[in-house]
Amino acid sequence: MSLGNTPTEDRPSVGHALAQARTAAGLSVDEVSAVTRVRVPIVQSIEQDDFSRCGGDVYARGHIRTMARAVGLDPEPLIAQYAAEHGTETVPAPVAPVYSNERIKSEPRRPNWTAAMVAAIVAVIGFVGYTAFTGGDNGKTPKADPAPPTPSSTSTTPGVQTTQGTMPPSPDPTGSAIAAAPPGKVTVKITAEDGTSWVQATDHNGKRLYQGSLLKGDSQTFTDDKKIKLIVGNAGAVQLFVNGKDLGPAGSSGQVVRLTYTPGDPTQG
Repeated sequence: MSLGNTPTEDRPSVGHALAQARTAAGLSVDEVSAVTRVRVPIVQSIEQDDFSRCGGDVYARGHIRTMARAVGLDPEPLIAQYAAEHGTETVPAPVAPVYSNERIKSEPRRPNWTAAMVAAIVAVIGFVGYTAFTGGDNGKTPKADPAPPTPSSTSTTPGVQTTQGTMPPSPDPTGSAIAAAPPGKVTVKITAEDGTSWVQATDHNGKRLYQGSLLKGDSQTFTDDKKIKLIVGNAGAVQLFVNGKDLGPAGSSGQVVRLTYTPGDPTQG
């Protein structure tokens, strides 16, 4: 006799599949919680196929989708399996009632005397303003001479001529920072170019240099004498520069990666 939501023999449960993938990716429950923003007790409960802490089917589906992407799984089969095992389905949106023609019949439009009065007042004000501007003499009053032109912003010096249009471009601060990587050290710059990414960086002693989310356009740079270790969530959203060289994206979209760099890189560790 089968019990309730027992999975098929050839397919692990939703929670077991997520736990296996997390272990295979080398991630702890705390790291998955930090990347997905799902609290540790909820992550633990989901991995044990207990969805009572999720707050309902909608939240359970959202947590499954987020956790699956963090550990490198396709979320859609897991969500379909959850729906099949728990007997959930999408509730259709209620259809708005159809009103009779009598209720939506428009009433005869009445003259808008207020709008007519406002238009008349605006016309009078416009005429008075035009008269005051022209002096009321049909253009017979002599006009004042135009003011002399102001000196041009272009400055001329014997042998040197500079204008705003020919000023040399300012150096790229990003390129300068990468080129100025200190010799004998490892310097890693990470930039969120295509979205938000959660990042943790530690030095060779295990000291945490940074932990948090980089929003699109944000950057962080880390330097150490021996080693920089990174854990990057949504690795496809960030660009890596190691010891002055552009390594491109840290991984694929939604992927969580662990990377290690030393002064002899840019080979990924």
